[in-house]
Amino acid sequence: MYYLYGFDWTYLVLIVPCFIISIICQIKVKSAYGKYAKIPNSRRMTGAQAAEWVLRQNNVSGVRIEHVGGSLTDHFDPRTNVIRLSDGVYDSASVAAVGIAAHEAGHAVQHAQNYLPNKIRSVIVPIANIGSKVSWLLFILGFLFAFRFDSPIGSVLLYIGIFLFSFSVIFTLVTLPVEFNASSRALKCIRETNLLTTEEYGGVKSVLSAAAMTYVASALTAMAQLLRLLLLARRRN
Repeated sequence: MYYLYGFDWTYLVLIVPCFIISIICQIKVKSAYGKYAKIPNSRRMTGAQAAEWVLRQNNVSGVRIEHVGGSLTDHFDPRTNVIRLSDGVYDSASVAAVGIAAHEAGHAVQHAQNYLPNKIRSVIVPIANIGSKVSWLLFILGFLFAFRFDSPIGSVLLYIGIFLFSFSVIFTLVTLPVEFNASSRALKCIRETNLLTTEEYGGVKSVLSAAAMTYVASALTAMAQLLRLLLLARRRN
């Protein structure tokens, strides 16, 4: 059912469309960022200053804002309570820089206010990291024993691998509300404090919306991969 003339159709039907969607989302992110990174905001506020603004408006203190190299490497590290902003964001006074920095500050606010999905994701992270690494080794061994040697242990290894991989899928699903909420907090702060003009606000929304879709694509890919593995394991049975 899943193979035709030696070709794995589950990969073509489930994984390839997700791969195409991911590429489209990445293109949209780069396009939106490239456009609004060239447009200065009316306040001439840098990314670092925008992050400070969002933190202050939410009464969050004790968060450091640091510079990190690279492009679009911005992130919030809850372990050290540090917001790290990339080359094109930290010192930049562009519309895109304000949006991205405000988004990362939104994550810091989530952490300070014990946002539940964020806490759940933090718990899942170490399990998901281990599962994503070990699961593929088990998949390879499972397929080897199941299809090459026709051994029952192959199915056992496959399902253990699938179980571990499922934590990675759960992580991508929990990440969705975390990322959407961080953007929502950023946009709400910008709008309610009149930080940017209406046009600039629209630019920030475009950048953050495009970035959010990459997480949706990641979740779809993870779920499709899990379904594919379940179908292949079922075929073995």
